[in-house]
Amino acid sequence: MKQYSTACERNREPILDVLRRVFPETGRVLEVSAGTGMHSAWWAPRLSGLDWQPTDRDPVALASIAAWRSEVAADNLRAPLALDTRLADWPVDQVDAAVCCNMIHISPWESALGLFAGLERVLAPGGVFVLYGPFRFEGVWTSESNARFDQSLKSRDPSWGVRDLVDVIALGARHGLRLGEVVELPANNHCVVWRNG
Repeated sequence: MKQYSTACERNREPILDVLRRVFPETGRVLEVSAGTGMHSAWWAPRLSGLDWQPTDRDPVALASIAAWRSEVAADNLRAPLALDTRLADWPVDQVDAAVCCNMIHISPWESALGLFAGLERVLAPGGVFVLYGPFRFEGVWTSESNARFDQSLKSRDPSWGVRDLVDVIALGARHGLRLGEVVELPANNHCVVWRNG
């Protein structure tokens, strides 16, 4: 039931460094597409002032998140909730911060559209959103490995693929999110930080 990801183990600390710096000390956090639940289980105990709400659309992932949650027993880590970003009905009303890792390239572009539309509804004024993953920059690859990864994704599903950060930033702007910074992280990935308003 508990899923494992070597990528989660590799990137959890560099992402946590960003979250510690940009997230509020207290408040409610929405983790979109929490996947295995390893990130939730690692971050929530280390950001103990935050009420951490993991979500995912996949029942297998939800079970894994629950299993990791029971293992760490962090008081501030809530039971996972089902969330498909493409649907208008989200299981939270308002959050102070949100994080989403490795989703928008392993899903149709409609999932990214829904992600930002949903954040416009639920992210509190002044709230912070952090998006982690690989990106192209104005059509330019940051590495040959990311270009190969993009081809691999598209061979699995033509609607998937590494997104161009220009398009993602424009999408955020359409939903009232102001770009704060783009942080380069290991393995040719980036954290993109937005603020609401």
